[in-house]
Amino acid sequence: MAKISETEWIWRDGAFIKWQDANVHLLSHSMQFGSAVFEGIRAYETPKGPAVFRLQDHLRRMMHSCKIYRMDPPWTIDQLVEATREVVRRNQMKECYIRPMVLRGYGAAGMVPFDSPIETFIPCWPWGAYLGDKALEQGVDACVTSWHRVAPNTIPAAAKIAGNYLSGQLVKMEALRNGYDEAIALGPEGMLSEGSGQNVFVVDGGVLYTPPLDGTLLPGITRSTVLAMAKDLGIPVIVGALSRESLYTSDEVFVCGTASEVTPVRSVDRLPVGNGTVGPVTRALQQRYLGIVRGKVEDTHGWLTHC
Repeated sequence: MAKISETEWIWRDGAFIKWQDANVHLLSHSMQFGSAVFEGIRAYETPKGPAVFRLQDHLRRMMHSCKIYRMDPPWTIDQLVEATREVVRRNQMKECYIRPMVLRGYGAAGMVPFDSPIETFIPCWPWGAYLGDKALEQGVDACVTSWHRVAPNTIPAAAKIAGNYLSGQLVKMEALRNGYDEAIALGPEGMLSEGSGQNVFVVDGGVLYTPPLDGTLLPGITRSTVLAMAKDLGIPVIVGALSRESLYTSDEVFVCGTASEVTPVRSVDRLPVGNGTVGPVTRALQQRYLGIVRGKVEDTHGWLTHC
């Protein structure tokens, strides 16, 4: 798995600080209770210079997550857009991963967070393919994890907050321990939910299927991108409940997310998906996605923010 490669500058509440100075107190609320909202965003090298993919949409979701958890950072989305662009420029990044974070800092002694100040950071660093370059080309081996995703109205799955990813850690570690690259989790009712940090799609008979936003999974930015691209390409889409066995019987399976991009799944629980190779629908969506983010395919949706 990739380790963080340090860059020089991090934006913190309106100022730029050195990487090594971006510290929080041991007893900050986010350290004790996981109350840190964050986003994962990628900037790609394009013929016009680095461009951030769906920056406004990511920041809008971050603000929605903050609202759910009663956090009120004193920054507008436009201000955070400009801060993000400047972080990429200051660190002289051609391509990078960007991690905006809104934290509850030091103050509150217990679970109730209101005595902890709100702090906002934007770091970035270089990061290649999350599951490896071979994964994008050849696909990955996945399993169905023994860990279920959260039930609706327990903790808000639609909020991208640090505490939610304890579940994802268990899912991923179990997969790796058992010799798989990735895992797919079921919801509390036994239907498909999401991966350790990705949304899931299957293709059957040329139709693209994905689980609904049912309170067990994150409404992914890349998920919505795939749905929009499918419409552009004339691929029929059905959003609805999917059973575990659809992973075994479908022609194609792939996972998607900012880190994972569009990664084919070649087997699930050691059963080959389709013929065990990357299918045509997955490949078409992956190529269009990578073409748009790298400025090689026309950005008809206005998804790129150039730095």
